[in-house]
Amino acid sequence: MATNHTHTKIRLHDAIVGVLYGLSIILAATVNLQWLYLAGAVAVLQIISPITKFCPVYFVLNKIMPDSEPIQNGK
Repeated sequence: MATNHTHTKIRLHDAIVGVLYGLSIILAATVNLQWLYLAGAVAVLQIISPITKFCPVYFVLNKIMPDSEPIQNGK
């Protein structure tokens, strides 16, 4: 059963990914279209993470929150 910390970790992951997408769109509209590469990179990572069972955001969150259940830690 998932703990409260695990739910928090999942919400933090979703927030971080959402901020990266939003920031990429804002920067592409105001600074340079090449910022869309950031959104593309995040999308590619989200597509391949279920296959590789590795997500950089969860890797960092697993280190920061050791009291919660590890998610997508490559195992």
